[in-house]
Amino acid sequence: MSLTKERKQVLVDDYKRSDGDTGSPEVQIAILTTRVSDLTEHLRTHKKDYASRRGLLMMVSRRRRLLDYLKKVDPGRYLDVIRRLEIRK
Repeated sequence: MSLTKERKQVLVDDYKRSDGDTGSPEVQIAILTTRVSDLTEHLRTHKKDYASRRGLLMMVSRRRRLLDYLKKVDPGRYLDVIRRLEIRK
């Protein structure tokens, strides 16, 4: 299932820090986490889809960099995000 406009808007509304916020690290991490979980389900069915696997690895790396940045800037927000998204660290 792809990330629809409505589903993305719900994520933005849940994780935004202020009105009009669409690009904070929390929002980006939430969107990437949703895309990663969707792509993981796809790869469970299509084991030989190597192009999608590469995309998945790039998304996970981008999410990891955002999480590292957030941890460096504000550890409290970092802990809140990984708790809310149930990301293990």
